[in-house]
Amino acid sequence: MRTITLCLIGFGNVGRAFARLLLRKEKTLAQEFDLHILVTGILTARHGRAIDSGGINLTRALEMAEDGLPLTALSADPEAPDGPAFVYACPAQVLLENTPVNHNTGHPAIAYLRAGLEKGMHAITANKGAVVFGYSQLRALAEERGRRFLFESAVMDGAPIFSLFRGPLPAIELRGFHGILNSCTNLLLEQMENGRSYAEAIAYAQSIGITETDPSADVDGWDAAIKVAALSTVLFGIPLTPQQVERQGIRELTAEQLREAHQAGKRWKLVCSAERRGGQLLHARVAPQCIGPESPLFSVQGTSSFVQFHSDVLPGLGILESNPGPETTAYGLLADLLNALRGA
Repeated sequence: MRTITLCLIGFGNVGRAFARLLLRKEKTLAQEFDLHILVTGILTARHGRAIDSGGINLTRALEMAEDGLPLTALSADPEAPDGPAFVYACPAQVLLENTPVNHNTGHPAIAYLRAGLEKGMHAITANKGAVVFGYSQLRALAEERGRRFLFESAVMDGAPIFSLFRGPLPAIELRGFHGILNSCTNLLLEQMENGRSYAEAIAYAQSIGITETDPSADVDGWDAAIKVAALSTVLFGIPLTPQQVERQGIRELTAEQLREAHQAGKRWKLVCSAERRGGQLLHARVAPQCIGPESPLFSVQGTSSFVQFHSDVLPGLGILESNPGPETTAYGLLADLLNALRGA
């Protein structure tokens, strides 16, 4: 059986969901893939860091993190370094990076991923910022070192968007896409449509962990814009930052507008779209739109996401992800891990 060692950067909701998924899939990985997975390093801003070449007890690490205890008690090296130096110190074959997204620079995620690739690790991330701001350099470094840089969970969690265009759709000409890529605003608009005020909708979303204490990245369209930028950068081959996406959030939508739309049999949605011709990007936009029942976006409810791709041979290929959570993001990371190991 082949033993694969992992270094986890970030151990928040997604990192812990990934650890739980590894434990749950242990028999499947052994029986179907002949793999034994060991986590040899965990670095987290809130719970310290741990390195053990013999493998860290994930069950215990999960218990300690959820109890707010430092992970240093699990470390064979109590003086393990912080930052990208941790990656160099960790005896691992694959790096999984899950730090909070930076919409302006992509750091520190890019620095961690670069360190992993320079050390000879496969590099996997769910971080949109690293994809948008570091795609070219990280992909080139991965090719130079004979490793993989994968990021399926960066957009729509574990839904196979990037891998779909990487393998199963050869010779396709992608011309555009549109959809709902920010699940938080979709939920907020639904709550307001049902009679809650903007403040009440925000409070509800925060209570169930859908948005942060500061919801501006969602409601002002930055999260949606960086996802549009990631899709453009990777699938179109046209580098784009969220600052270059035409952006309007939902903050200015009123309860009256939502009520009038509902009475007319329509709904407001925060719609993401982009279109290209050849190598030229015609537009990239995030903005509220009033949608009728003839649109596939109309029935996308709750925290679900949907994207429809337009191409020369498949004019309306859509992917729907219903009410995702950290577990679906974790699956995207696991899928990337397995694909990296088998060269897919």
